[in-house]
Amino acid sequence: MAVAAMLAVQLSNALSVPVIEQIGAAGTAWLRMCFGVVFLWMIARPAIRSLRREDLPALLALGVVTGFMTTFFLAAVERIPLGTAVAIEFLGPLAVAGLMSKSRKALIWPALAFVGVALLTEPWHGRIDLAGVGFALVAGICWGLYNLLTQHVGDRFSGISGLSLTIPVAALATLPLGLPQVIGGEFAWWVLLAAAGIALITPVIAFGLEMLALRRMTHTAFGTLLSIEPAFGILVGFLVLAQQPALMQLSGIGLVIIAGAAAQRGGRRPVGAGPPLTAPGKETV
Repeated sequence: MAVAAMLAVQLSNALSVPVIEQIGAAGTAWLRMCFGVVFLWMIARPAIRSLRREDLPALLALGVVTGFMTTFFLAAVERIPLGTAVAIEFLGPLAVAGLMSKSRKALIWPALAFVGVALLTEPWHGRIDLAGVGFALVAGICWGLYNLLTQHVGDRFSGISGLSLTIPVAALATLPLGLPQVIGGEFAWWVLLAAAGIALITPVIAFGLEMLALRRMTHTAFGTLLSIEPAFGILVGFLVLAQQPALMQLSGIGLVIIAGAAAQRGGRRPVGAGPPLTAPGKETV
């Protein structure tokens, strides 16, 4: 599920590029969230009656983080290659894994990943897009928080019902940035169809698979799998966007993957760490 989710995320990001050219990164992210709400509510009705007051902070935080993670990452993809953006963004969850580790030696791996990112961006050539790198870094911070909050929310709600509660928050949070771009962009009807199709991939399928995977895995085990996501970014960028990396950039991706795999070690979550995958009396999707 985690591997399928990673591939789905990178495919949706690559397919978003033509839409970004029409209505901007924020507009694309907002439309994806809006259509995601429609699809999720068709699949899994929000478990509003089961909400408790103590659930609200995590749900609201996850919704906001999800919305801005998508918005900032698409803003990065608008400026820098997909594989490079994924590698930079990956510094976020990698840093979280290093900080959560009981061993201080684990902090060496984020440093190694930083070296890999430097090889990717080649700042010594003076052609680095600082805005693109900055957006990817902010998206990475959101990504690290997203992983922590997703597991928490996934433990509380059965199936993907938690996702049907957080994506509406994401749509509302990104509305002030997204709606003006949609209105002021070069809007065409095919944009709506494309955004709807992409939304079915991400957030519906990809985020749903991530939430279900995180209920079965520790953060470290999930993070180990995440270490191959920059490679998926390179692969999808090459196949869909014809973005061919240089040898130096491939070396940088390799360092990021090695750092991610080495920094995060663990296994399956302990039995009983979360609620039953099918909660009694509730429909699970």
